[in-house]
Amino acid sequence: MKDNHCAYCMGGELLDKFGIKICDLEVSQLILFKEQSKPGRCIVAYKDHVSEIVDISDEERNRFMADVTRAARALHKAFHPDKVNYGAYGDTGCHLHMHLVPKYQGQDEWGGVFQMNPDKKYLGQEEYEEMIEKIRACL
Repeated sequence: MKDNHCAYCMGGELLDKFGIKICDLEVSQLILFKEQSKPGRCIVAYKDHVSEIVDISDEERNRFMADVTRAARALHKAFHPDKVNYGAYGDTGCHLHMHLVPKYQGQDEWGGVFQMNPDKKYLGQEEYEEMIEKIRACL
């Protein structure tokens, strides 16, 4: 099931506003968040337009969380953060997804929630492509 107004469902211009698709995983897609004040920040978005993790079967939940884990391992390997924070929101988009936000001691606020859309650091296309290739190589 898809929602024509959802960036995760439709991709294209809707997704381009904030992210770049890296690849499909088992039951989700991995997306690089364009705002990169936290180097390596990504989103894992479930394949179908469901709002809540309780809207999918236990098996699908386990597969989704396996995708989240696979992406997190790749981020650890590619960027060596001190911690990856995980955020599951969706108040406005209502599409099951999880933010994976690498944090680095001495470079980030520590002990608090990451800022959702800080608009601090955007990269050039070549830099995004290099980052995406680095993540893909670590998946």
